[in-house]
Amino acid sequence: MAVTDHVNLEEFIAGVSRRNTGQPEFVQAVHEVAQDIFDFIEDKEEYHEYQILRRVAEPDRVVSFRVCWEDDNNNIRVQRGWRVQNNNAIGPYKGGLRFHPSVNESILKFLAFEQTFKNSLTGLPMGGGKGGSNFNPKGKSDHEVMRFCQSFMTELYRHVGDDVDIPAGDIGVGAREIGYMFGQYKRITNQFTGVLTGKGLEFGGSLVRTEATGYGVIYFMQDMLERRSDSIEGKTCVISGSGNVATHAAEKVCHLGGKVLTLSDSGGFIHDPDGIDLEKIDWVKTHKTRRRGRIADYVEAFPSATFHEGEKPWGISCDLAAPCATQNELGAEDAKTLMRQGCIAVAEGANMPTDLEGVKVFKDAGIMFAPGKAANAGGVAMSGLEMSQNAARLTWTEDDLQEKLKELMAGIHRRCVEYGALDGDPDGHGPVDYVKGANIAGFKKVADAMLAYGVV
Repeated sequence: MAVTDHVNLEEFIAGVSRRNTGQPEFVQAVHEVAQDIFDFIEDKEEYHEYQILRRVAEPDRVVSFRVCWEDDNNNIRVQRGWRVQNNNAIGPYKGGLRFHPSVNESILKFLAFEQTFKNSLTGLPMGGGKGGSNFNPKGKSDHEVMRFCQSFMTELYRHVGDDVDIPAGDIGVGAREIGYMFGQYKRITNQFTGVLTGKGLEFGGSLVRTEATGYGVIYFMQDMLERRSDSIEGKTCVISGSGNVATHAAEKVCHLGGKVLTLSDSGGFIHDPDGIDLEKIDWVKTHKTRRRGRIADYVEAFPSATFHEGEKPWGISCDLAAPCATQNELGAEDAKTLMRQGCIAVAEGANMPTDLEGVKVFKDAGIMFAPGKAANAGGVAMSGLEMSQNAARLTWTEDDLQEKLKELMAGIHRRCVEYGALDGDPDGHGPVDYVKGANIAGFKKVADAMLAYGVV
């Protein structure tokens, strides 16, 4: 096979942009990974010859479909659904389903691309995928959500399977939605298989799955600090978001002796200088999930707090930060603000919440910065363990799963350090480029599997 001419990073990204017109989130995700991978593969001719990076940046397939459903007023509603199957070199496609008005092909392709490397980092046999719809479950009745989920699965079922593609939940898709979709899959196929993760405990779900992403973020933060002979104990932390990931990240900070100062939603953030303790976190969970309330209501229940409408929490003095809301919520100016407030470490709970300029600010300053593909991999890691439990028809105990989660996050941290230690000493205490380490470690496993398959 003839060796192809090498292109530089700018030429490569220009090609990705041409092939994916109007998809800025996907191009940004590819750029973020490629800028580290280019240096790594510079002297590895086989990767160039087999166009591995070019192939990884092209999804195996993107399935788009119409979803028709009937609302409670007997109106016919039409949404669009997608499933992006990015890469299955190391295992069946694995990644969540997102129901939100902002969902489009670009966002799902970026998430599936990131998921490929995130899943690789876990060490478990899972490929990368993502899917969802521009359906908004907020304000819908349970019956409306059920009818939509059943219609969505009526199309999706033909593209998934426990050895093909195993979706999970994401924004707008929780236990309720997973239950409705699994019920429809079972009805259509007459099979009880582990085709979805995040299921209820009564029908094949796993303990610790709800906590896994948020807990994993803070376990990774603790691993970063321990490498510097430090810990979370006694430190203050600002967190964005107030959903599942944010509240469980806050919970784990409290468990480890830290103090949580902020939570947020799309309306603004609350700052509680007395600390958002476990009792207050439980209040937030109940208020946001069962009552569908807003974070602004926190100040009525806890007068020690203040609500900052339309603002982000990055201007609050803190030691640690965990952006757990949504993509591109933390830019360059936000990053500079955080550092001025004394922040020494950042761990991403959301997917790509820091934009490229913000990441550069953190890296240039030597801040401990854990990208989402590493720090928030605890959720998909636990989903992988749910797959194993389903396949073996068994259930592990909560203590077993908590220990496995800590071990999985420690393993991800070690892989990042192996390829990201700036002094070349993974066993030392020197600075680590966790973005570079995560990108290279995640890429290498997938790339080597692709080489083994030849040109497919």
